[in-house]
Amino acid sequence: MRKELIVLLVILGVFLAIGCTDNGNKATNETGTPVANETSVSQQDSDTITVSAAASLTEAFTDMESKFETENPDIDVNLNFGSSGNLRKQIEGGAPADVFASADQKNMDTLANENFVDNSSRENFARNSLVLIVPANSTLNITDVKDLTNPEVKKIGIGNPDTVPVGNYTRTAMTEAGLWNQIESKAVLAEDVKQALTYVERGEVDAGFVYMSDTLTADPGSIKIVTNVSVSTPVNYPIAIVSSSENKKDAQEFIDFVTGEEGQETLEKYGFTAVAK
Repeated sequence: MRKELIVLLVILGVFLAIGCTDNGNKATNETGTPVANETSVSQQDSDTITVSAAASLTEAFTDMESKFETENPDIDVNLNFGSSGNLRKQIEGGAPADVFASADQKNMDTLANENFVDNSSRENFARNSLVLIVPANSTLNITDVKDLTNPEVKKIGIGNPDTVPVGNYTRTAMTEAGLWNQIESKAVLAEDVKQALTYVERGEVDAGFVYMSDTLTADPGSIKIVTNVSVSTPVNYPIAIVSSSENKKDAQEFIDFVTGEEGQETLEKYGFTAVAK
């Protein structure tokens, strides 16, 4: 009798174990698998485009990104900011990019000549201006670019002219004004225009050259605009599809947004002059 009871208990235990296993599998199927599948489908439904854009476009394009994605929920925009020269080198080196927005024509021309961008998609979409700024608490009497030659002016924040468009514009303007040879030794080279702005904000330099749009993004009360700087070459911003892009349709959608009414209004909000309306 005792043996029979033991056998019955063993059989009952086996059935209970099987039941628990089935319920566990069912729970996994009902709560785990469908969620994973839904995530996978969602990811597959969304295309990602990488937009490599000049550092001076950081605030404007970040604002545009959210607006564009709201209107185009099936497209995810990945923004990559830097100096136009460094971004050009990235594209030449095979870095993934679908759209290139440059702060000058020179870097876009180089890519176009090498067939790295689709020249038929190229458009000018904004214009900027070069300005001389100083720290807000500066005690130096800097009222014009000629004052940069004074001995008390020791350091001037300038974008690297070889890779940063604002630096190239600065070198050109100062050369045309006959001042470059006198101030070149005072230059503290920046990797992009945002770094040049930061140098002035922190008082690490006595003066600096940035775009007018950048002055709107400076920390409140940190800088003063001395003067607009005349440049013979207009500061125009071109945009184009990168030839290696596998998402050219989506890339064109983004360009259309930038050059469209909403994109142009956003650029004006951040201190640019709209040119594509």
